[in-house]
Amino acid sequence: MHLRSPLILLILAALVAAVPRAGAADESLTEIRLRQIVERQRTVLAEAAAQRDKGALDDKEFRMQLERLCHEYESLIQDNPKFAVGYASYGYLLWKVGMRKEAAAILLKANEIDPDIALVKNELGNYLAEEGKPLDAVSYFLSAIKLEPNEPLYHYQLGTLLYEARDDFIRSGEWTRAAIDHSMHEAFRHAAELAPDRVEFGYRYAESFYDLESPDWDEALKAWSGLEARAQSDLERQTMRLHEANVSFRAGKPGRARELLATVTAPELLGQKQKLVAGQAVGAGK
Repeated sequence: MHLRSPLILLILAALVAAVPRAGAADESLTEIRLRQIVERQRTVLAEAAAQRDKGALDDKEFRMQLERLCHEYESLIQDNPKFAVGYASYGYLLWKVGMRKEAAAILLKANEIDPDIALVKNELGNYLAEEGKPLDAVSYFLSAIKLEPNEPLYHYQLGTLLYEARDDFIRSGEWTRAAIDHSMHEAFRHAAELAPDRVEFGYRYAESFYDLESPDWDEALKAWSGLEARAQSDLERQTMRLHEANVSFRAGKPGRARELLATVTAPELLGQKQKLVAGQAVGAGK
């Protein structure tokens, strides 16, 4: 079973926030019940992720905990067949433990009951993308963004889909290369701007200049320079500088590129540095 703890905690936090807190005047018994299940779910998955990182995950015990959670969800939705958020949370759990088809069926039910839950749109988009149906997936990602335009994850996943399935979109005749480039690049830019503390989003935005047919290298330099200023270690700073040097070569600024390369001394980066010095301006880290 594949666990991605940072993303799990991010989405579950949103699910918990969607359910009123215990003690709220308008909170129903059903909402209290879901909140308790979601909080147990978050604990179980977070502890399993931590144990797995240590190589100490007890698979049998973990499966038993998951079975208990699934039983609680089954009971909840049986008692409340129109409770869309309950279906959404259950579908999310099934997705994260590898039961993708079962999760999709539950999520489709949630979407049928309430078509305005962004998390449901996002997970259905993920399912269709992994099933090799990017043209169907993109509409779900766009719907998630329309519902929650300030959630960076949805923009990031749209950009990833457009990049990874670029050829499929072009073959469909509904998208041009220029349109895909623009939408992909803007998606990564929005993700980076909405979550400036998420270095991986900023890195992917800066990296996306390499993926464009007609990149603006001056803007790329600004992006990599901004990441260098936020780097947490000397190796990270030198990595960003290596990208700045690569972009400087591509922008027709070889003098600036060589100045930057002179500051890259980390052994881990010497191979890529040598390629650039030899005039082979390849996308560092690509």
